[in-house]
Amino acid sequence: MTEHTPPGRPGSGPRPLVAVAAVTYDRHEELAQLLRSLAAQTAPIGTVALVDSGSTPATDVVDAATAAGSTIHHLRSEANLGGAGGFAFAILAAIASGAEWIWLMDDDGHPEDGRCLAELLKAADEHGLDIVSPLVAATSDPSRLSFNFRINGLLTNDRAALEARGYLPGMVHFFNGALVRADVFPKIGLPDMKFFIRGDEVDFLARVRKAGLKYGTLATVAVRHPATWSEMKPIFGGFITPVIPDGDFKRFSYFRNRAYLARKYRNLRWFGADVIGFPYYFLTQRDLRGLRSWFAAYSAGLRGTGFGPPPPS
Repeated sequence: MTEHTPPGRPGSGPRPLVAVAAVTYDRHEELAQLLRSLAAQTAPIGTVALVDSGSTPATDVVDAATAAGSTIHHLRSEANLGGAGGFAFAILAAIASGAEWIWLMDDDGHPEDGRCLAELLKAADEHGLDIVSPLVAATSDPSRLSFNFRINGLLTNDRAALEARGYLPGMVHFFNGALVRADVFPKIGLPDMKFFIRGDEVDFLARVRKAGLKYGTLATVAVRHPATWSEMKPIFGGFITPVIPDGDFKRFSYFRNRAYLARKYRNLRWFGADVIGFPYYFLTQRDLRGLRSWFAAYSAGLRGTGFGPPPPS
């Protein structure tokens, strides 16, 4: 671990209120934008715990942010921990800093403006929340959301429609900008690195719900994040929306993890949507190879097998 403390700032002091837990993997330009946006927050950030699993360490980006005044714990991992493992590592480091709140950030997203953290803290206090998240607006079109919300049974990514509601109780998106009380993690645990990518946020939210924690989304602030619209394939008028990621490993991981989670939480609604939605999509696309790949991954997840990092390239 390398700790970077900016010149003129003491290495120790009062316990920070907020620490950022962030992960990065070979996205140096995006990481630089994230660190600039964090430094611009009007609410103070004590430290940024940054787990860097990339093939090329982001040392130059971290040094530049440090010189500009940020305190960053640059946690270098020579192993690719995946998103789930990286966040678990970063969260532990953020908690160890003594923070009361942990702000979760992926390297391809960033707060939209300087008031984001302050407004999230205010909302958490007003509503007595354990977890509060901003909207996640698409980088390419901030009037739309990167991830859909289901309102009254229908999916929407219309930002204005949600902004008008102000606060959305019982809704949250991990791990792009969610602000979490540090004492949540001892209660429900860390992100499960078994998932590597895809599905870790679903598992984490299921544990949050089981523990009876209070959470919501503040729709008046946002982080920017690349959209995932191309992966979403609505069928039956949007009643079911299969997600088809790009790339063989992402697809395998997503399908496997969905099956594993449906079994783990005995969620017949998830299972029913999957065994109808995915075959229907692949058959209507005449994609028999895709159907076979889905079946292989999904059946592995139901058996609890097939977990691990991507194969060596």
